[in-house]
Amino acid sequence: MQNRQLGTNGVNVSALGLGCMGMSDYYGPADRSESLATIHAALEAGVTLLDTGDFYGSGHNEMLIGEALRSSAHRDKAVLSVKFGAMRDPGGNWVGFDARPAAVKNGLTYSLRRLGVDHIDIYRPARLDAAVPIEDTMGALADMVKAGYVRHIGLSEVGSATLRRAAAVHPVCDLQIEYSLASRGIETGILATCRELGIGITAYGVLSRGLFSGHWGEVAGRAPDYRSQSPRFQGDNLTHNLALVEALRTVADARGHSVTQMAIAWVAAQGIDIVPLFGARRRDQLTEALGAADLELSAQDLAALEQAMPKGAVAGDRYAAAQMAHLDSEQGH
Repeated sequence: MQNRQLGTNGVNVSALGLGCMGMSDYYGPADRSESLATIHAALEAGVTLLDTGDFYGSGHNEMLIGEALRSSAHRDKAVLSVKFGAMRDPGGNWVGFDARPAAVKNGLTYSLRRLGVDHIDIYRPARLDAAVPIEDTMGALADMVKAGYVRHIGLSEVGSATLRRAAAVHPVCDLQIEYSLASRGIETGILATCRELGIGITAYGVLSRGLFSGHWGEVAGRAPDYRSQSPRFQGDNLTHNLALVEALRTVADARGHSVTQMAIAWVAAQGIDIVPLFGARRRDQLTEALGAADLELSAQDLAALEQAMPKGAVAGDRYAAAQMAHLDSEQGH
């Protein structure tokens, strides 16, 4: 597994990162033993970047990762990226967002305990808190860096103006944001701003929430998960988007790879400052995704993928309208 540098002053991580969210939330029940085995297998394969959030399973995901690290011979190699700020009630409903300085420090305290570590490598608010100046949130995070509880500060789903304000307070390691063949909004300005400021990108949603995975039939046959609320997975949008995936499959098959592998490799090919995050709940999913690690796409490959899924071709927004309205990264600045 090759490594990549996240940000000018950031951290060296594996070229692919493991997103652990699905082991605790959103995609239906997961098998605990298989989840632990998947984390272990990822670390053994050289994946060092583990991404989570304190609200994934309302703390469950952090405790799961903590358990996996305690029983792994590769514990010291893990780079933990943790999001905070989203608030939930006991029923799992979303009840707001809090990135006040006191909330930063309180959330960090509980995350350290659940993960069983004395510091977090990259700590970030999951969204911009519209009620709190980003300078206040960054100031609290900077305090935690000085105190040794956080190594690097990251951000998630913010626009260029917010990135500039944040970076004026303290260096930002990376921006976590959706980026894939299906979601290319950062190309209109955010990506250029990150490069100007020396901020890396950790790209999530590289498989468009399973649209590219080839396992849609499995999803369709079980109880609906959160994708049922996503415009891209509804009605005519889904029919249109699955046809695009089949066009991608034609390209992938001709090159002896899966759509999953080609989609991950496409994101990785957009720059050495970009680290794709892939979600895997099972070892077979992990093995398939890791097949992208050594996959170098030629100019012809990139052109074929672009032709199969041109920019803007996917139907439907990446989130429901209410969520889109709260994304600073979608506000055109």
